[in-house]
Amino acid sequence: MLSIAWDPLYAHPLPENHRFPMLKYELLPEQLLREGIITEASLFVPKPLAAAEILRTHHEGYYQRLLAGQLTRQEERATGFPWSEQLIRREVTILGGTVECARRALEHGIALNVAGGTHHAFADRGEGFCLLNDQAVAANYLLAHAPGIRKILIVDLDVHQGNGTAALFQQEPRVFTFSMHGARNYPHRKEQSDLDLPLADGTDDATYLQLLGQTLPRLLDAVQPDFVFYLAGVDVLATDKLGHLGLSREGCRQRDELVLRQCQQARVPVVVCMGGGYSVRIADIVEAHVNTFRLAAELFG
Repeated sequence: MLSIAWDPLYAHPLPENHRFPMLKYELLPEQLLREGIITEASLFVPKPLAAAEILRTHHEGYYQRLLAGQLTRQEERATGFPWSEQLIRREVTILGGTVECARRALEHGIALNVAGGTHHAFADRGEGFCLLNDQAVAANYLLAHAPGIRKILIVDLDVHQGNGTAALFQQEPRVFTFSMHGARNYPHRKEQSDLDLPLADGTDDATYLQLLGQTLPRLLDAVQPDFVFYLAGVDVLATDKLGHLGLSREGCRQRDELVLRQCQQARVPVVVCMGGGYSVRIADIVEAHVNTFRLAAELFG
């Protein structure tokens, strides 16, 4: 049975230009239940993560100002979110979800967070609708608390480069960061991941899948990770308003299958976070995400 982190807070109302994509956090679990891919027992409500664990990754001064609503106007504009106590509870709960998913993946092979993938958050600041970096926090949690975890691979296939994640682990040899993203997309100033594969606008299914299929098996063999975090953003779709790539829903599904099957065959536990998705039709976003869960159920269920 899959373990899936979800909380009603995930659908926290945000500014008008982000209310539409936030609908997926309500619709995704509903669709999974409707199709019988999961049962209610598959869902767990995560607890907000303790500050001590957050501070393994984020600077205390930044975190305290975030809690107190003391970000400057410039900092708030960079995040894209107006501050509220409920927003911060949401972010800390997402962190708790990804950390709990990591614990459960160690036992069951896989766990998924309906939210997460906040890869633009740095140690001392937020950017691009990311305030705290959930996969980085969970990776540091495992390195601190799971003795068998000596090497972690982060596979970031969101259309945007995981700049915050790359910066956080540039001096950490136990975490290998891999980002495959739109070359001309946000962020305009890229950080250096351990491996970056920038893609041209309009990259189609065949080109994308060939490159990923050539890269990921070799990477797993070279890195020999004990754990994988996978950021499965669906903003790679051709229908995405912000992505500028050319993948179909079937191509996106094959991408997920490639990653999850490689992890399964290598017997490496994996946590999946949903990342971005801004297609014009909410059905395209939800269906692409549902495919990720279908595959997880088929391969690991």
